Amino acid sequence: MKIAMTTLSSKILSQDKEHFAQLAVDAVMRLKGSTNLEAIQIIKKPGGSLKDSFLDEGFILDKKIGLGQPKRIENAKILVANTAMDTDKVKIYGARVRVDSMSKVAEIEGAEKEKMREKVKKILGHGINCFVNRQLIYNFPEELFADAGILAIEHADFDGIERLALVTGGEIASTFDNPESVKLGHCKLIEEIMIGEDKLIHFSGVEMGQACTIVLRGASHHVLDEAERSLHDALCVLSQTVNDTRVLLGGGWPEMVMAKEVDELARKTPGKKSHAIEAFSRALVAIPTIIADNAGLDSADLVAKLRAEHHKEGCNAGIDVISGS
Repeated sequence: MKIAMTTLSSKILSQDKEHFAQLAVDAVMRLKGSTNLEAIQIIKKPGGSLKDSFLDEGFILDKKIGLGQPKRIENAKILVANTAMDTDKVKIYGARVRVDSMSKVAEIEGAEKEKMREKVKKILGHGINCFVNRQLIYNFPEELFADAGILAIEHADFDGIERLALVTGGEIASTFDNPESVKLGHCKLIEEIMIGEDKLIHFSGVEMGQACTIVLRGASHHVLDEAERSLHDALCVLSQTVNDTRVLLGGGWPEMVMAKEVDELARKTPGKKSHAIEAFSRALVAIPTIIADNAGLDSADLVAKLRAEHHKEGCNAGIDVISGS
């Protein structure tokens, strides 16, 4: 908590640093020692104040659920796909089809519909109850999914879909001919939640147990972007700290310890060399001096006190810029 608060104290989040330090610590503790920050997703939602930000387990996808589809699914089997679910390719390549009667047009449309129905059948053959697609899903396939009681989510953009596949333990599929080779994603519950004025989809109980989502709230996009950067800093520092817990005292402590040793060496060294060694010791003491100056404190007084402290055994004093002592 202290490390997180130190990281956040110079940034925009400093006024609510306890709150955000807690969020960052909870998120990193869920990773159980892995440094893969991909599992922590950050969603930014304008509105509310920074204090309204919260951490949610699982994964939140910034999308709405399609019309007439189940709003809640338990024990979900998810097929994550990147495939075109609008009508056939004829339209895309600007091909022309000339026909001599309206009935022929209807035939072409019927054939297109059949192709789509076949594709949806193949997808249903995977035994899924949630279909997430990177691209558009047209009204007709959406109807078919709704009839089958399957939740279909369209336009789950790249960052969302890749992360979703990672977190639920599935793979992104683009062909559906052999269901046995497709790896489906799993999670315990999918439901629609409200954050501010927006509806989002929440996947909880995902395969990757450490996955979580931090939802940031704030007055404007600028505040949110800055908050995300600050929080990311804290997450990086924390995930490294969990792996290697050694710490150094700050506030000019390490420099003073070194300066004291270097000084002693200078006193034992004969000749002109000792001047050079002393100069290095003075250079080290410059660090606590600068820290004090930057905080608008009396550096000469403070550094002299600090040096006196350091002549005691096992001293761990540094400059505290907040109390000025």
